[in-house]
Amino acid sequence: MKTYNSIERLPRNYTMMSDAYEFTMSSAYYQNNKENNEAVFDVFFRKVPNGGGYAIMAGLDKIISYIENLKFSEEDLDYFRFMNFPLEFINYLKNFKFTGTIKAVPDGTPVFPNEPLVTVKAPLIEAQIIETALLSIVNGAMEHATGARRIIEAVPSEVPVMEFGARRADGTEAAIDASIYGIMAGCVGTSNILAAQMLGKKAMGTMAHSFIESFPSELEAFITYAKTYPNNCMLLVDTYNTLRSGVINAIKTFNYMKDAGLPLENIGIRIDSGDLAYLSKEARRMLKNAGFANAKICLSNGLNSRTIENLVLQKAEFDSLGVGDNISKPEGRMGCVYKEVALNEKGVWMPKIKLSEDAVKIVNPGRKRLYRAFDKDTHLAIADIITKEGEVISKDDLLIINPTNNLNQKRINNFELVELQKTIFENGILVYEDEDILKKQSYCNEQMGLIYEEVKRDENPHNYYVSATEEYVKFKNDLIAKERKLVRNK
Repeated sequence: MKTYNSIERLPRNYTMMSDAYEFTMSSAYYQNNKENNEAVFDVFFRKVPNGGGYAIMAGLDKIISYIENLKFSEEDLDYFRFMNFPLEFINYLKNFKFTGTIKAVPDGTPVFPNEPLVTVKAPLIEAQIIETALLSIVNGAMEHATGARRIIEAVPSEVPVMEFGARRADGTEAAIDASIYGIMAGCVGTSNILAAQMLGKKAMGTMAHSFIESFPSELEAFITYAKTYPNNCMLLVDTYNTLRSGVINAIKTFNYMKDAGLPLENIGIRIDSGDLAYLSKEARRMLKNAGFANAKICLSNGLNSRTIENLVLQKAEFDSLGVGDNISKPEGRMGCVYKEVALNEKGVWMPKIKLSEDAVKIVNPGRKRLYRAFDKDTHLAIADIITKEGEVISKDDLLIINPTNNLNQKRINNFELVELQKTIFENGILVYEDEDILKKQSYCNEQMGLIYEEVKRDENPHNYYVSATEEYVKFKNDLIAKERKLVRNK
């Protein structure tokens, strides 16, 4: 079981966290002797949320805990009796254990639409039962990580971002996820004590408006706080009036600390409302004029990547940012799906495809591999490339084709290929060493540094190439033609 600082990553067994149709289908498979037929399913998304150019892979830590703890209790089996499932199927579930293979792109990797993030190869019932929980884990984790990374990309590299969003999350588990995946994506820390404890980090936080309102005056509240926390005196200055009251009383407090011989190395203010650009510039001027140029300014209040970019353009003054809503509950949804792409029929792997009138919704079929091509000179990522399983790829000169829009082609050379998916479980056994969050953070920073700036920009990002080889595109097109012909002939 995956733990952080001796705290289990998942607080309960989530085997029953599944949609009912996973079990109605599975029971039908069992009744028709298909329980041992191996299938391959891919997890992928079709569109980056909020018009972004990339997403960040996340959730492997929870997937590992979920799969390792996958088993049905007597209470679970009683529930299936209540649901009137056949006794033979319930007896099958008694000894249920995941025995398949899972491959996935590592946490912290920038990823793109229509490429396999997680691939499950397992007996059909096993692969079907895990669908709902797998999607729930990946969708939520990626939303937090992607929202956080877009904010990190908008902030000057020297400015730390703190995750403050637990109270805005959709429930306590989402709050923990937001904190952990926010740090994985680049935040320096979190206000969430449980998440910080899990990561062995000190939680971050100072005061709320209620603290100030609990004293006869703002100044008395500030001085009380300064005496209590002289080594970390960050004062919230917008309770009554930021410039006419809050900053003035903060300066008085810093003067009190100076006269009292208290340390002044870690003093500052936080502004949580109003015109942050204007107020921060005025506050900095006031602090400098009072002799406290070293005082730090933290800005918060519903910040997202666009508002942060505007603050930078307006030359707002800030030394750190506190971000809550847009990490714990970012706008948009990942929309990851789980689609069957291959089935082993009597020892032969047969590709499977879901067709649609909308070309974007036609699944990339079959067993495949995913590579990232890097320019040998710049070391930047050129494209992600889908190939058939076992396909031999040219390493010198390669034509890559968009598998959805075949007119979109590009020839690449002077590149090196790196396979993106890693084996997580093999024949039901965990074979992957999941790194701690800070190592994942370093990896995420490194991988984001290999993506072109045009792809990472917030407004109208450049479309990153998610392509395939000629051989794979021909294979997909032939399969589409075959399936459509079968439909016409019915």
